[in-house]
Amino acid sequence: MSSHTVSRRALLRIGALAGAAGLAPSLGACVTDDLGTSAALPEKQSALDVMPVLLVATTRKPVGTPPRPPYFNSERGRGLSFAEVRLSPPDRSLLGKVSAVITGDWTIGAVPKTETGPGAAEAFAQAALGRDVLIYVHGYRESFESAAVSAARLSDGIRFRGVSGLFTWPSAAATFDYNYDRESALWSRDAFEDLLKAITATPSGGRINIVAHSMGTLLTLETIRMLRAEAGEAAMSRIGAVVLAAPDIDFDLFSNGVARLGPDVSKITVISSTNDRALELSAALAGGVRAGAADRAKLEALGVRVADASDYGGGLINHDLFLSNPEVQAVVKRAIARGAGV
Repeated sequence: MSSHTVSRRALLRIGALAGAAGLAPSLGACVTDDLGTSAALPEKQSALDVMPVLLVATTRKPVGTPPRPPYFNSERGRGLSFAEVRLSPPDRSLLGKVSAVITGDWTIGAVPKTETGPGAAEAFAQAALGRDVLIYVHGYRESFESAAVSAARLSDGIRFRGVSGLFTWPSAAATFDYNYDRESALWSRDAFEDLLKAITATPSGGRINIVAHSMGTLLTLETIRMLRAEAGEAAMSRIGAVVLAAPDIDFDLFSNGVARLGPDVSKITVISSTNDRALELSAALAGGVRAGAADRAKLEALGVRVADASDYGGGLINHDLFLSNPEVQAVVKRAIARGAGV
């Protein structure tokens, strides 16, 4: 992490943009990964909508025994924890869709089961046994609740038919704690690797698909690199798609990381944008061009697939379109289909 001093002006800009982060972007142009045209997602129910259970692995500190809201906080826990989170889906009626503009959509209903310690990774793997898994890894400034809701929105939005999962690390969920968040994300690498090792070691498991956002992409890329080096091709063969949405990683660090993946670099799809305001601020904080804001040609030269969203959307932030827009979600869906050999 660079030791650049953050100016008062930069902090004020971060605060202003953070307050505007909830503004919905508008449609500007189609997003495509050059591997097929964008298409409407099929109108069929997601597995999460039928059985609203989210499998969670986290390095956050648990709150209470048994767990009570907010279930896991922003502090670093003692090892990995596993939780089955019961979700309440949004109201699909017309009235529900109107009220959702004010009240939100997915919510946490209960967390009836948790396990912390050496058995947590295996408990997650056993809960997902035999099925494809979609693991969402959140970014900077996220609470346990907001990360869980984003995981649900992503899985339901792409109509994922397998198990929905979340890896959540100890973000402070505060605008001015960028350094704490980055260190917490990197601190969580070993735990995330332990989780992936446990899932890939199950004899009858399905594909593991990972969608990481913003600072979570740094954690994901580092962990995938470690997994390949330590567990080899047998583990990597179980990894389907790795989608890095708006990666908040220094471009040189990103380049070095993907170079270590060899042929597995083809599993990676990057959703980038040269007008991502959040990544502009990250660059001011950490220094260096962020991979998610790099030119498409520079990214493609590394061997990754790229969905360039630079001409997409007229919002102020343009940082998390993959959670809300069907065309961007179609990029994620196609990446998962490729990973499954469909």
